[in-house]
Amino acid sequence: MIKKMKSKVFFLSTILLLLTVAAYPQIKIGVLGGVNFQNINGKDYQGDKLDHGLTLGFHAGANVNIPIAQDFYLQPGLLFTIKGSQNWGNGMTGTGDYTTKTKISYIELPINLLYRAQVGEGYILLGFGPYLAYGIGGNETTGDDKRPIKFKYQVRSLTELQDNAYYRAFDAGANIFFGYEIPAGIFLQLNTQLGLVEFQPTYDWMPDTEASYKNTGFGLSVGYRF
Repeated sequence: MIKKMKSKVFFLSTILLLLTVAAYPQIKIGVLGGVNFQNINGKDYQGDKLDHGLTLGFHAGANVNIPIAQDFYLQPGLLFTIKGSQNWGNGMTGTGDYTTKTKISYIELPINLLYRAQVGEGYILLGFGPYLAYGIGGNETTGDDKRPIKFKYQVRSLTELQDNAYYRAFDAGANIFFGYEIPAGIFLQLNTQLGLVEFQPTYDWMPDTEASYKNTGFGLSVGYRF
């Protein structure tokens, strides 16, 4: 129920964003979507470097170009995006080889500075800026075991991990993207993202942990600006 409510809030917020800016012809609306190749980097609970692999996700949403100077725009947006990683190794609470796939769903607010200049018949796109994100759901799958992801700052008991996986909901970092827009308004861009906020929870039974989990990744977007 909560997940459905958060999804409705996202879509209603997107519609409200589009309706709000529709009255200003100098502001251009864009819708976009694409694939993510995401990973979780950092250190594990013993302080060793994480050896996770890329996992496939996607993103979809909208943004607006607000002119602030010639060829420069402020570009806020609102996205639904899936991040995560794959992990191969031996379990913390068991033995034997396993593959764990982590998929975390976020509502994301990027606020980029965009340079959009005419090159040939179209426009070159170069942007960068911060993003804020909030987790709304997901799953962590190991073999046939699939646990829903819940969001907590602190996990107090080991027994809580039997039914759920836990992460902190808040994420933030930096975006960089490069692309090209043709005169018809269709654009293609390559996105990279570096998470700057640790989102692993603290565990009461491991007070001296050195864990540090951060989202990183890149992706490809296709969109239409009108």
